[in-house]
Amino acid sequence: MSAEGAKRVARQSLRQKDKVISIPSAGGNICFFGQIARLRSLSLFFVGDALRRRKERIRMENFLTTLAEINDKINAFIWVKIGLVLLIGTGVLMTCCTKWFQITHLKHWWQQTIGGVFRRGSGVHAKTDKKTISQFQALCTALAATIGTGNIAGVSAAIVIGGPGAVFWMWVAAFFGMMTNFSENVLGIYYRRRNSQGEWSGGAMYYLKDGLGGKKHCKTIGSVLAVLFSVFAILASFGIGNMGQINKIVLNLKSAFFGGVTAAVGGVSVVSLACGVVLMILAALIIIGGLQRIATVAERVVPFMAVLYIIGALIVFFTHIGSVGAMFAAIFRFAFGSKAVAGGAAGIAIQQAITQGCKRGVFSNEAGLGSSVMVHSSSNVKEPVTQGMWGIFEVFFDTFVVCTMTAIVVLSSGYIDLETGLAAAGTDDATLVARAFGNVFGPFGEKFVALAMLLFAFTTVLGWSQYGTKAVEYLFGEKATKIYKVIFVVMILSGAVMTSSLAWDISDTFNGLMMLPNLIGVVVLCPMVMKITKNYVNRKIKGIPEEPVLSHFPDIQAEAAASQTDEV
Repeated sequence: MSAEGAKRVARQSLRQKDKVISIPSAGGNICFFGQIARLRSLSLFFVGDALRRRKERIRMENFLTTLAEINDKINAFIWVKIGLVLLIGTGVLMTCCTKWFQITHLKHWWQQTIGGVFRRGSGVHAKTDKKTISQFQALCTALAATIGTGNIAGVSAAIVIGGPGAVFWMWVAAFFGMMTNFSENVLGIYYRRRNSQGEWSGGAMYYLKDGLGGKKHCKTIGSVLAVLFSVFAILASFGIGNMGQINKIVLNLKSAFFGGVTAAVGGVSVVSLACGVVLMILAALIIIGGLQRIATVAERVVPFMAVLYIIGALIVFFTHIGSVGAMFAAIFRFAFGSKAVAGGAAGIAIQQAITQGCKRGVFSNEAGLGSSVMVHSSSNVKEPVTQGMWGIFEVFFDTFVVCTMTAIVVLSSGYIDLETGLAAAGTDDATLVARAFGNVFGPFGEKFVALAMLLFAFTTVLGWSQYGTKAVEYLFGEKATKIYKVIFVVMILSGAVMTSSLAWDISDTFNGLMMLPNLIGVVVLCPMVMKITKNYVNRKIKGIPEEPVLSHFPDIQAEAAASQTDEV
């Protein structure tokens, strides 16, 4: 090969290499060193982008941490420093103003509520039209919302943190909470009205607007508090009334039945996803059908689940019948102190018992939150006091029966030292009830608690969907309730797959915020509750002829008085 030919071959070879390592540009090819610089720039870009993403992630984590800290402070301020004082104070006030109705008329309200369930012709199960629900359905729907995770996990947490004495203060809170719930229901029936569909609409927002707002110079504040209550109720319904309950269901089902299943899709547990889809479909079939369908389901499910749980708890109770005396002695002894601590620490222990007992009691029966009155107001009763008495029984059954059964199970488990009042090292309040049942029933015990939690929490979701619906109706009208129900049902799936508790922790704060405007309304309208109650007692118990006080609105008052039957 000639020299010229060799040069030509060399140039072709360089051009081939240049095609591999060069990038076309407007002026030709960038040289090798330019390419290296370009790659270095790209590397710096991607590294910088990764650093920016990491900083954004850290900022988001810091934001969520700060948000959680702020929420914890607000939550503690509302529930502990203000809420419990307001709740107990309002209960004491209403108890005194109604002359200790829950005690002085115990036989009467017992006969007219649970006694009427088993008495023919009592009218407890009667439905006067398709737009209302019966008294018993109203109770079951309210109990569906109140009997939830608080009756199981909440009670065990109160005992682990506050000791056996927390149970005593839970009873105290419930005793006075009976008359708070009574007053809410009385006001709810008195200030309710029918919407365009002919259904009853009542609740705290209505007696705040028309009752408190009807006072001199209080029209604006009444309207503002009514709006705030409705907003807080809607926000709380998505968390504490939906995602929080669903998440507890899924966690318990996974632990009891699917502990060995680890399959995941896109980082989401297959079990969680499947449970969420099934629960979402079931809830949609019931919730979209409205209050009538929710009440029908509640009327059948609530008595069944309550009786089933009580039977299971009684079996545990009789299994440990020998330690019953020690259990109740510990409840009363540790309500006012602890043998395990002394001095200033004893004062802290008493404070813990009072705080945990009262707080968990309110969490469970919801007396004072103004929530259950939204369902009770849909009852077909004419007398406000009649539904008020169902409110008394609701708190009694929720706390004095169901929560007490849980307390007995926990205290008999062996994980709580009845001599010192302290929980055994490593005791987890979230699984304590399941372990206690397991001691008696074996492996079936945990499954039993998981199924009980399923029924309790799922019916809570159904009840809270109605609360949120009524709040949306008040703020935006009846048409908006359809959109709300769809969103509420979809959020069930989110609750099943969520891993962070921040969403429902914040919702728990909104739940507490509902309480403030509601209790303001109840306290201000205390004279009205006294008037209605006295009128009822004179007519129905003492036999004194008086014009009945049934409604704030003249047309409804006249209609109710004309069609009133001897329903109580």
